[in-house]
Amino acid sequence: MVSRVRTVAFQGIEAVPVDVQIMVAPGKVGMSIVGLPDKAVAESRERVQAALHASGLSMPAKRVTVNLAPADLPKEGSHYDLPIALGLMAALGVIPGEALSAYVVLGELSLDGAIASVAGALPAAIAANGEGRGLICPHDCGAEAAWAGIEFDLLAPRSLIALANHFRGTQVLTRPEPGVRAGSADLPDLADIKGQESARRALEVAAAGGHNLLMTGPPGSGKSMLAQRLPSILPPLSPRELLDVSMIASIAGELAGGRLTDRRPFRAPHHSASMAALVGGGFRARPGEISLAHHGVLFLDEFPEFSPQTLDALRQPLETGSCMIARANHRISYPARIQLVAAMNPCRCGMAGEPGFRCARGERCRTEYQARISGPLLDRIDLRIEVPAVSAADLIRPGKSEASAAVATRVARARDLQRARFEALGADGALTNAQCPPSLIEVVATPDQGGMMLLQDASEKLGFSGRAYHRVLKVARTLADLDGSEGIGRIHVAEAISYRMETGLMAKAA
Repeated sequence: MVSRVRTVAFQGIEAVPVDVQIMVAPGKVGMSIVGLPDKAVAESRERVQAALHASGLSMPAKRVTVNLAPADLPKEGSHYDLPIALGLMAALGVIPGEALSAYVVLGELSLDGAIASVAGALPAAIAANGEGRGLICPHDCGAEAAWAGIEFDLLAPRSLIALANHFRGTQVLTRPEPGVRAGSADLPDLADIKGQESARRALEVAAAGGHNLLMTGPPGSGKSMLAQRLPSILPPLSPRELLDVSMIASIAGELAGGRLTDRRPFRAPHHSASMAALVGGGFRARPGEISLAHHGVLFLDEFPEFSPQTLDALRQPLETGSCMIARANHRISYPARIQLVAAMNPCRCGMAGEPGFRCARGERCRTEYQARISGPLLDRIDLRIEVPAVSAADLIRPGKSEASAAVATRVARARDLQRARFEALGADGALTNAQCPPSLIEVVATPDQGGMMLLQDASEKLGFSGRAYHRVLKVARTLADLDGSEGIGRIHVAEAISYRMETGLMAKAA
């Protein structure tokens, strides 16, 4: 007799159905697992046997064969423990096999029979709901899986015994409630920034249109402080964005307690991060920092200190909004629609161009340091600003600057205009001006005659690429939205152009 239990394998954020087939037959006593299992799945044999023994059950004195179908799909992770154990219990008659057919099952077993949390409960729950099935998952993943639907049948036991008692009718498992993580009320506020009015303006423009931003300035000028305050002026995630972000975090095992939050991600990896850590990959092709920042901000401090190969790996995700990880045996795509914010010193010593400072290496220090960033990558950055050192007069000035709440109101108003505009035009997936498809740029961002003449002159003199030309139009559209203007004027185009010609570093990419 063969018992069957449905579970899933993960390919990116997609949960692919896997059929766990268990046969108990005469033969040499033992248990074998087939179907391209990795080491964690192969070790399920020991965990399942120990968990059954701790639950008062014993393995049959027969040959047990476990097949994970389809057999040509690689199986990775420890979440196969629970479906294998339940299949064995159904084969032994401990629980009714027909009851399991209505569920997708995943969970890791401890040696004492407890069910430990696993990554990917939310994508598995959504896939199960799409099939018209329920989900059995660990108790710690219940709050996460409950987001898959209100009428969705969900069981989240703490142990094998609790689950067996539920199916026998001697114990009732309550349905978990969707978990919500309260947004941090103490986000860094823009009111803490002294001076830097130009940088504050660029930060507001970047937040309003979802534009990429590069800040260049000496140490201590406030570049990192500005970047850390960007989340405080960004609007919360929409329900669709919340689901997308949470599915990636679930696959990565980064949903604390299974609770979701509408706060946009803010990822700030160290400059020593490898390409696999940033883009994604590794043995199990996990999402990297770019994908974990989906619909949020990826902040790269000390921008040129990242390896050039790692930085250039950003080019494709910035253009397409996805990370494609190709390996010999599989190909996985993770969503990565991010807002890149970078900060850097003008040279290795950090003080090039500052009054009263003379670098011992001269212009060579600046040139070699800035050459670590390729022109094609710079071409994908919409706003490039200089952040000069803060003067003593700014630091001792009484009072505080404009708070984040006031800036966030203007940003939200501009984003509402963009969302309504793109919905009216039927632009699927475009929510901000930075995401505007090329086919619509000249529809939504056509300047008036004066602005067009200025843009044409600037393009010829500065040698704008086609991408740079379109990005100037996108920034100009955002500036007009912040002003509440339906049309794009010469003043908007002029300010947008100024953000691509701030420093000598930018000239090579313009």
